[in-house]
Amino acid sequence: MRSKGRVLDPQGQFLQTWNKLFVISCLISVSVDSLFFYALAVDGDGNCLYLDHKLEKIASLLRSLTDIFYVLRIIFQFRTGFTASSSRVFGRGVLVEDTFEIAKRYLTTYFLIDFLAVLPLPQVFVLLVRPHLQGSKVMTEKNVLMLIVICQYVPRLIRTIPLYNQIRRSAGTVMDTAWPGAAFNLLVYILASHVIGAFWYILAIQREETCWREACSGQDGCDHASLYCGSTVYGNNTFLQDACPTNGNAEIDPIYGIYLPVLQNVSQSTSFFEKLFYCFWWGLQSLCSYGQNLKTSTYIWENLFAVFVSTSGLVLLALLIGNVQTYLQSASGHIEEMRLKRRDIQQWMAHRLLPEHIKERILRHDQYKWQETQGVDEEDLLINLPKDLRRDVKRHLCLSLLMRVPMFEKMDDQLLDAMCDRLKPMLYTEGSCIIHEGGPVNEMFFIMRGTLESMTTDGGRMGFFNSNVLKGGDFCGEELFTWALDPTSGSNLPSSTRTVRTLSEVEGFSLRADHLRFVATQYRRLHSKQLRHTFRFYSQQWRTWAACFIQATWHRYCRKKMEDSLYEKEMRFQAAIVGDGSTSRSLGAALYATHFACNMVRVLRRNATRKARLLEKAPSRLLLKPAEPNFFAEEE
Repeated sequence: MRSKGRVLDPQGQFLQTWNKLFVISCLISVSVDSLFFYALAVDGDGNCLYLDHKLEKIASLLRSLTDIFYVLRIIFQFRTGFTASSSRVFGRGVLVEDTFEIAKRYLTTYFLIDFLAVLPLPQVFVLLVRPHLQGSKVMTEKNVLMLIVICQYVPRLIRTIPLYNQIRRSAGTVMDTAWPGAAFNLLVYILASHVIGAFWYILAIQREETCWREACSGQDGCDHASLYCGSTVYGNNTFLQDACPTNGNAEIDPIYGIYLPVLQNVSQSTSFFEKLFYCFWWGLQSLCSYGQNLKTSTYIWENLFAVFVSTSGLVLLALLIGNVQTYLQSASGHIEEMRLKRRDIQQWMAHRLLPEHIKERILRHDQYKWQETQGVDEEDLLINLPKDLRRDVKRHLCLSLLMRVPMFEKMDDQLLDAMCDRLKPMLYTEGSCIIHEGGPVNEMFFIMRGTLESMTTDGGRMGFFNSNVLKGGDFCGEELFTWALDPTSGSNLPSSTRTVRTLSEVEGFSLRADHLRFVATQYRRLHSKQLRHTFRFYSQQWRTWAACFIQATWHRYCRKKMEDSLYEKEMRFQAAIVGDGSTSRSLGAALYATHFACNMVRVLRRNATRKARLLEKAPSRLLLKPAEPNFFAEEE
């Protein structure tokens, strides 16, 4: 029976990360395999060859550690689903999760290549076979070991290169950011230089050994086994220095050609790092110069190696420059785009002969918008997302700021989602005019940061002016909210009763008329008196009307108090004249009456003047009561 266990998604985050780590481990393993080449060296006298057994064991251990990644790769391949080719008509296709089908597909495709790539042949040969070789048989070890390493390069590259291309198709790039991506491509180039240098070293030793064998074949009494330092066969090999000299001209040598620097400098060295870095430098230099610095002999294999180095240098350097340039351009792409955009704006402003103050405002707004968004078009980015994902992003961006507006504290989640989905972020620089008094109101603006000035002249009437400062949590354009709640309102937008101008850089969200009508219709479900009181409290139109109403009430109170005071004084005057019922007037009462009459005349004249002024200013102070938002229009 076919089982359906836990199957890994090839496009999932886990496998995407694992594939990147595996590609890096493959590159490291290739460089580790090259360490086996440095085990062969020439003794200090230059008469025989020997193998560094310690270096071979260290290389075998490192090779075993890197092979763990290959083993895990094979295990994961048996648990990685695949997309059926017949289902790729639309979308990503159907993921096959049947473990039997997955194993069958893997065994018939890449399993053999992965198996050959992970076989521990170098470790087995060095740790198990090598100790049993004696005499001249040891000389064949380097040839067998070099053949094994080169042969295993093939299956490893066959799997690594397609996997690298697959990662680029799936994720777009191996590294997610610019500088690690550039460093990864540089690492590939450095490891390639290391591998080329290791091949250069082993081929130089091989070329010297070939020369020694030819010289030994022409020398009487010379045994090839004596060319190995650990052989029991005695031989006087001093003639090798004359037959295969290594002290020739490094530019043109008829025997060794490009291999002569290795034999002169590091082939007899006992320091591994001297060999490693010297050969690495040669490989890096040769790849960077496309092999133009190579002076070869007439030896066929040497010329083929020089052709390989030249071709590899051309390809690798082109890939390095192209990929690094791509990564670095991606890092500075937005900055360059900003520079070009600003240049185009300046050319356009100069062509249209705009005045300097307008130019300065345009450039300041463009700079401010760049600092906030880093050149990313947020609306274009969000519009291509699925509805639920766009809602979550909008909720993350807008919800915390939207809850600062007291009007929206009592909204349910559905209304908040509707608001977040329809809000549009806006940026205004200092001195921008958002709403003009008397002009149509086409959007309601909710302030998140910054300060604005809201002022009105009540339609331009003489002697009236009101001004308020708006901050984060306030809103303007509330006339549109009342219009949106009225189901009988037509398409004509309401007129603004105030002028709103920014006093600093302002960030906020705007809600256009058609979107506000949808949200306002949902508001009727709330039926909350607290919502109406909140709207009145934070509405600048209602605040202004309330202030004028309070001022008018205070003036009426003062006028009534003055009238009551005059009436009381009049009563006291009459009482003073009449007295306590006696018919005779005293001299004191007559003087008091005369003084009071003079004061009354002055007060009445001053009161008449003040009353006339109050009557003149009354039409300006008494504003019309703002329209009440009708939250029950549907029921009515």
